[in-house]
Amino acid sequence: MKKIKAAVVGYGNIGRYVVETLEVSPDFEIAGIIRRNGAENCPDELKGYKVAKDIKDLGQVDVAILCTPTRSVEKYAVPILEMGINTVDSFDIHTGVLELRKNLGEVARRHNAVSVISAGWDPGSDSVVRTLLEAIAPKGITYTNFGPGMSMGHTVAVKAIDGVKAALSMTIPTGTGVHRRMVYVEIEDGHDFETVAKAIKSDPYFVNDETHVTKVDDVDKLIDMGHGVNLVRKGVSGKTQNQLFEFDMKINNPALTAQVLVCAARASFRQKSGCYTLIEIPVVDLLPGDREDYIAHLV
Repeated sequence: MKKIKAAVVGYGNIGRYVVETLEVSPDFEIAGIIRRNGAENCPDELKGYKVAKDIKDLGQVDVAILCTPTRSVEKYAVPILEMGINTVDSFDIHTGVLELRKNLGEVARRHNAVSVISAGWDPGSDSVVRTLLEAIAPKGITYTNFGPGMSMGHTVAVKAIDGVKAALSMTIPTGTGVHRRMVYVEIEDGHDFETVAKAIKSDPYFVNDETHVTKVDDVDKLIDMGHGVNLVRKGVSGKTQNQLFEFDMKINNPALTAQVLVCAARASFRQKSGCYTLIEIPVVDLLPGDREDYIAHLV
């Protein structure tokens, strides 16, 4: 079996788990890892891999798995797609998905490549569950309740705010799809906590939620990668009322994001050129091997 050569772009929380996932995926091999500092101060676990600052230095690459902050996804994806290399990412600003899909779709089609966006667990695998539930109960309401747990996207957004030395953003579900954001920050010397807190609350990641910002001495003592979701839909199938469905999971956040990214990278080679979200891809395409084998034991 010819293996897919994957480059891991970024080596933070998600990037580390993507490397682990690729290592145990039978149809992939790691083409290399892209870091801002390249091979400088390279972690011991990457010593056996090519590590570079530029994807052009890795040789053949079939797909780039973008483990970058959400707001940097388009900046990284466009030049890689222009090289004819597929991309996947876990872009998580729900209101920005359609625009990103349009922009990357245009680039991907021009260069005969595929981009799969928002391929984490929400948006991502949860989106697939929501789609299925709406299909089998077309009339009704779905509530997505996150947490309690660490939100990586929100945490990265806080870390980017001027004056923040370290941060943790916790998502606390209050029910019916409403959430409270509990943000813990270490403040850099010379910065005012109240000014930083105001900037956090006005950021698009937080502006629509009840947000509490707390100053702490050591964020690291609070961090736990655990997270979860509870999806509930109550609706109507045909003309029959009171259909109730529930999906629940407790997870390690970056580990699940990494697994979905690798699945999406695999599926990208089974699509025509363009840009896709996970709900547009047949779920069987996420799995390695022969489609008929899965039909035989999953249907």
